[in-house]
This record gives sequence, structure tokens and C-alpha cells, in this order.
Amino acid sequence: MYFVHAANQAEKKLKTRSGETIRLVDLLDEGLKRAEQKLIEKGRDKELTKEQFNAAKENVAYGCIKYADLSHSRTNDYVFSFDKMLDDRGNTAAYLLYAYVRIRSIARNANVSQQKLKEAAIKEKIVLDQEKEWKLAKCLLRFPEVILKCLDDLMLHTLCEYLYETSNTFTEFYDSCYCIEKDRQTGKILKVNMNRLLLCEATANIIATGFHLLGIEPLERM
Repeated sequence: MYFVHAANQAEKKLKTRSGETIRLVDLLDEGLKRAEQKLIEKGRDKELTKEQFNAAKENVAYGCIKYADLSHSRTNDYVFSFDKMLDDRGNTAAYLLYAYVRIRSIARNANVSQQKLKEAAIKEKIVLDQEKEWKLAKCLLRFPEVILKCLDDLMLHTLCEYLYETSNTFTEFYDSCYCIEKDRQTGKILKVNMNRLLLCEATANIIATGFHLLGIEPLERM
């Protein structure tokens, strides 16, 4: 299903290709149906409780609709597609929401609580040895600059692009730098790299803050 968002017209209405105006309630209801179908396809209905599944359905649907609009420049026209909006690849809220859940799960898998992370952030001196660690850290340090730019030009798509870049940079870091070392046979945790867990935590906090500014509610499990 595709809609054309006409940013340069005086009415600025979301319409079908045939020119019919779409009511917001219909758009949201369709988003809920599509999000539920997508989650069931991924088997989330079997992995999550009923409450968790309903929360994930609403957050994915409403978050993806908001992000699809805000990730484009408000001065340009664009084609709104539910298929693209719910794609967990590319610059979409679905991709970023899944990325956020994945990042949050790393500390849980290492049996490191949020309290331990907070204490480590105060006591530990972060040492960056690897190229991908530096790349991620530099990306995170640009967050205030991005916020100031959004405040200056009121263009939120800049924040969306930054969150997408941050998520991709994190993936490069995580693929190259181990955070948890486990025994391959027993699965027992042998070593936890706290420096890298703190980078994970900083990344998750920045993405969560970005979501908050965009009016999107992140989930710890999805």
C-alpha cells in the first residue's frame, strides 16, 4: 500500500495514488495490522508474553509511521510505503528498534546489571585500542552537534540519519570487537570486556534519547 505525501502543496495531506485522503485512524489501524503480521512472521508471538507482544505491536506500528514521516525532509515530497516502513533493513524505525533491543541484550547476556554499568561508568577508565572502537566513540560524540543542528533548522530527518549511522557503526564495532568471551562448548562466560560494554550502553542511551525526541517508545525486548 502506497501513499503520496505532498509536502509542497498547501493542503499537505496524505493521499492514495488515486487522490483519496487517508484518515489518520485508518493509517494507524493498518499499521497495527501490518506490524502484528510482521511480528508473527518472526515468531515473536511464541517468544513474548501477550503483554510484551501487544506492546511490541503498538511500538513498531506507531514508531514506524512517525519515523517514516520524520526521516524525510519536510520540504520534499515522498512516497509512503507500509512495506518499506516495516522493513527491518535500511533506515527505518523497525531496523533501529531491533538494533536497540539487540544492544540492550548484550549486557543481560553478560549478566551485568544496569547498576554495575553505572558504577563502571564512574570508576572505569575507558581505553580504546581498536579502529572500530574509535569509530563508534567518535560517532557518539557527534550527538550534541546533531541536536544543535536540528534546533537550528528544525529538520528532524538529520537526527534520523544520525541514528541510522550510529546503528550501522555499532554493527561494525560489534562484529569486530568481542564484548563477551564464552566457552564454545559449555557457553560459560569466560571474560567480559567492560570497556566495550560501556560503549554498548552509551550507544543504547543515545539511540533511546533520539527515540524520545522523535516520539518513539523503545522496548527492552521485542
